[in-house]
Amino acid sequence: MTHLWEIDHPYYCNEGNYFARESVESRFDTWSGFLECEGNADFYMNLVFRWDWRKADPTDEHWGNKTDVLMIFWMGQRKGLYRYSTITVTDADEPSVREWLAKRWQHLRLLWEGISDAESVAA
Repeated sequence: MTHLWEIDHPYYCNEGNYFARESVESRFDTWSGFLECEGNADFYMNLVFRWDWRKADPTDEHWGNKTDVLMIFWMGQRKGLYRYSTITVTDADEPSVREWLAKRWQHLRLLWEGISDAESVAA
């Protein structure tokens, strides 16, 4: 099984809203702290549409992470609020992160019913 930090999603997701003066970011020092605050967030009003696990790499000029961080990107569908969370994570957090993300993936599949179950979709 591929580790979450080994996945390099194509392109990137901006950490802010181009059309808004301020970004809506929440930061968490631990995965457990994130779960306490956001773990049971309503799937519809807090739609997770992307995640990126960034391994620590202080030599990277762009990200420059000193610790691993998990970026979770959300859309508040009721208000059209784009936000993101930055969470410090460790390799040991991966099973819990994977379980949490898998539930959001199942929800996302419901929103793409008729397409999400297709065997293959041309890009």
